[in-house]
Amino acid sequence: QVQLVESGGGLVQAGGSLTLSCAASGRTVSSYAMGWFRQSPGKEREFVAAINWNGGSTDYADSVKGRFTISRDNAKNTVYLQMRSLKPEDTAVYYCAVRYLTETHYSERAYDRWGQGTQVTVSS
Repeated sequence: QVQLVESGGGLVQAGGSLTLSCAASGRTVSSYAMGWFRQSPGKEREFVAAINWNGGSTDYADSVKGRFTISRDNAKNTVYLQMRSLKPEDTAVYYCAVRYLTETHYSERAYDRWGQGTQVTVSS
């Protein structure tokens, strides 16, 4: 089974940047789509971004389009989420997930394994 570990979260001021990493272990994820989701207190977990198996296709939530970039390094078995122009409403626990298919999906139900999450806090 794949284990996913997120890192890179922290406290940042509005307008700042952070890059999250999601390292996979246990098996390679190079053949699978990967996604990032987030959950704020009192809200349901929501889709942020996804990338297909070879990085040739990406999808973003409208709320982050133009500010966030998802990428992957299959040689390192790692997926990244570069976040720029951060806003207080981006504050959440960010989770990465693997989908045991090649192409992306926006629904969390389409993903098979999840990391524990990393906290991102954006101060105003």
